[in-house]
Amino acid sequence: MKTIILAIGKLRGAEVALCEEYKKRFTGDLAIKELVGTSQKEEAALLLKSIPARAFVVLCDERGKDLSSRELAGKYAAWQERDALVFILGGADGVTEEVRGRADFTLGFGRKTWPHRLARVMLLEQLYRAQQINAGHPYHRD
Repeated sequence: MKTIILAIGKLRGAEVALCEEYKKRFTGDLAIKELVGTSQKEEAALLLKSIPARAFVVLCDERGKDLSSRELAGKYAAWQERDALVFILGGADGVTEEVRGRADFTLGFGRKTWPHRLARVMLLEQLYRAQQINAGHPYHRD
């Protein structure tokens, strides 16, 4: 199963190294596709065009469901039964209703608003953590 992160914007700064670290640790097929649009409508078109057919889509959004790491690991295991698993990190203005409607699940990182650069690091770390939890590795401590 392929895991794809569709992210609006180009990552820069210290977060690049953190993302690379978690991407390197991640086992399996992981792709990060950075998309740049000049408007929310253009970003939406780029996102929707980049979603493979029959993919399970998780939108990362402040209005999403806040899960514990163990809860996310359980969902991640179930979602892996699909051909592809896509995580969407929208732009500074969020995503359009069309993108929101395409999501099969909306995941939150708490009620706070996070910069996109940190959200990408947080998502990658949580995906790595989910793998470790599901493998019974001691990386995660309750």
